[in-house]
Amino acid sequence: MSLRVLRPAALATVQDLGRPGTQHLGIAAGGAMDPVSHRIANALVGNRDDAATLEIALSGPELLFTRDALCALYGARFTASLGEAALPMARPVHVRAGTPVRIGRAEDGCFGYLAVAGGLDVPLVLGSRSTYLPGGFGGWRGRALERDAALPLADDVEALSEARFARASRRHGTSGAGRESARTVTWFAPALMLFGHDAAVIRVLSGLHRDLFAEGSRRAFVDHAWRVAPDSNRIGFRLLGPKLVLTEPTEILSQPTCRGTVQVPSSGQPIALMADHQTTGGYPKIAEVISADVPRLAQRPPGASVRFAAATLDEADAAREALGSQVAGLVERILWEFADEGD
Repeated sequence: MSLRVLRPAALATVQDLGRPGTQHLGIAAGGAMDPVSHRIANALVGNRDDAATLEIALSGPELLFTRDALCALYGARFTASLGEAALPMARPVHVRAGTPVRIGRAEDGCFGYLAVAGGLDVPLVLGSRSTYLPGGFGGWRGRALERDAALPLADDVEALSEARFARASRRHGTSGAGRESARTVTWFAPALMLFGHDAAVIRVLSGLHRDLFAEGSRRAFVDHAWRVAPDSNRIGFRLLGPKLVLTEPTEILSQPTCRGTVQVPSSGQPIALMADHQTTGGYPKIAEVISADVPRLAQRPPGASVRFAAATLDEADAAREALGSQVAGLVERILWEFADEGD
């Protein structure tokens, strides 16, 4: 039982919540670029939040389920179809075997997550099913999906999908899609990580080397809008804008980095480190994106605008707790739809 790739995507990889605790081995935690959307996609098919999903960047693949399966596409808003009909997003969809699922371009956002009941059953590597592209391991052969790739699904995916869809639809009813080649529910999950087409405001803490930058560069970092560069990837988002310079040339020893660190190389154009970032680096750090805003930054596609705003550590902690509560509440409400009668 598998999910076959009929046409590859710009970048589609298997991801879960990553490998925390491996940075001392030179391996970043990795995992989903937008772990919030990954978690909600899993909830929409009744999975635990650490089940493996298919992460799709900017434009998607054409896929074929070899068995009936319950799936959900959540995160960035894609044009997507089931046969000749539109694929409903942000809700569970029960797809009949042999129905082509075509995922087109992202109309808003950057990363989407296709979850399947039971998860994508690729092997565990260092405790995770996520693809680590810099190391070439995990996921599907350690790389992005290619034509004719086959992703294994849970052995009981058909029975599991049928049972979960029956529970998810019993309170609100169902609707057909694609000449009954698929069924869906009448409820959906709201978007959490998208800014639309407005400039995103991303909150940051002062970086370790902020005071080494010239005063004009420190002001420019928060006063000017930046654009995500086309050569951005899962390692880091390059940002285009005014050149940032140090007060005087300074040699910095290589130091640990983390997701959200904003480094400034000699070009003067900042790089915000993302899921597959290097574990150490010697570029000066002007800022650290707060953890609550890293998923929102990940959803900014190439060419999109980003503005940075200074935050305090207390504000960062409050934002993390608020987002955690919001996500936990939404996941709980979604999973309630899958609960057995009397639960």
